[in-house]
Amino acid sequence: MMYGCTMQRNTQRGMTLLELIIATSILVILASAALPVSRMAIKRQKEFELREALREIRSAVDRYKDASDKNLIQVELGTEGYPKDLAILVNGVELATAKERRVRFLRRIPVDPMTGRTDWGLRSVQDDPKSGSWGGQNVFDVYSRSSGVALDGSRYADW
Repeated sequence: MMYGCTMQRNTQRGMTLLELIIATSILVILASAALPVSRMAIKRQKEFELREALREIRSAVDRYKDASDKNLIQVELGTEGYPKDLAILVNGVELATAKERRVRFLRRIPVDPMTGRTDWGLRSVQDDPKSGSWGGQNVFDVYSRSSGVALDGSRYADW
């Protein structure tokens, strides 16, 4: 028996430099593997938002055209019943039957998630379907001005 002597335990606390380097390298490898996955998820989300924005604007243009075909709203000559620009969809137009009432087709012009602006490419009925320039007569279709390529290989401007 050992009386009066206490045994000291030689235990290490903390990490050695080698353990710290190994742990850091593992974290760097895991982070570098997660980065492309997160970029892909962000791109997929922006593409979803672009589809939604295009659908919202095109639906508003269609509702405007339907209202003009039913003579519910007055339209300008030469527009073929389509809105003159996107601002008309937001500002609204007077009803043909009740001049004091206005009908709006959009609350606001959606932001193009690919460009970050509300500056959409426009096509009129008179324009070539693949045209990159707008004749200015009316708004028949909208497209993104982004020159980027989607995950499926198509161009955003072709959506």
